[in-house]
Amino acid sequence: MLTLTQALFDQIVAHARADHPDEACGVVAGPEGSGRPERFIPMLNAARSPTFYEFDSADLFKLYREMDDRDEEPVIIYHSHTATEAYPSRTDISYANEPGAHYVLVSTADTDEAGPFQFRSFRIVDGEITEEEVKVVEA
Repeated sequence: MLTLTQALFDQIVAHARADHPDEACGVVAGPEGSGRPERFIPMLNAARSPTFYEFDSADLFKLYREMDDRDEEPVIIYHSHTATEAYPSRTDISYANEPGAHYVLVSTADTDEAGPFQFRSFRIVDGEITEEEVKVVEA
């Protein structure tokens, strides 16, 4: 199960909506070994695409160095789908190289905010997808 604060949930959703119609992406880091998401880190989608996301390699290198210096690890790796449901694509699965991370997908297909909103979390290990419950708590 993924447990995160209402504030982190809101930040991820706001980033996904702000970058629409392009996919948004980012990381939520936490203390190494804790599994606790704490630090919201929105990233730039280097692909600037409505159907694909890509972390800029220099930004990603800098992020991992920073997390290493702070004894953190990526607890959540998130991105949005702008026209489809919040479920990992084949490309998403091929990029999932953090077996301990929660892969969060937000669907922004409901651009008028009236449709069925989706915020889902998955574990992706060796190409195997397992959906998990998301629990949002107060800080």
